Amino acid sequence: MPTVGELAPDFELLNQRGEAVKLSDYRGSKVLLFAYPKAATPGCTAQACGFRDNFAQIETADAVVLGISPDEPAALAKWIDDEGLQYDLLSDPEHQVLEAWSAWGEKSMYGKKYMGVVRSHWIIGADGIVLDEQLKVSPKKSIEKALKFLAKN
Repeated sequence: MPTVGELAPDFELLNQRGEAVKLSDYRGSKVLLFAYPKAATPGCTAQACGFRDNFAQIETADAVVLGISPDEPAALAKWIDDEGLQYDLLSDPEHQVLEAWSAWGEKSMYGKKYMGVVRSHWIIGADGIVLDEQLKVSPKKSIEKALKFLAKN
């Protein structure tokens, strides 16, 4: 599990085009990495579109956005097209990275317990150091907290 103040563990996943993307590919820029349960669902769309709508502010902070979920690349590509997202989404169908980053755990809906993505985000510095971590965050709070953090740092 990455910890604030420590080097973010590198990983490699496929993006929406089926291309391999490594976290370390983004050294030199801050990275806003957000984990979400499922493409094209209401909360996830609110979060992803919130980052889309504030993309200029994120770029001004010299940051890039990466989303990560268990969705397959084809589903991610469709969602990007449908919502006009201007950043990469990464596919983690075996949830290895999500687990390693503490964004996979027990959830409950209508009294039924199941394992799934814990909505979270991290901000990683240009040097690869984890600067901020928000686990179990709502879509709205994720956007607000990430933008506020980037504006100050």
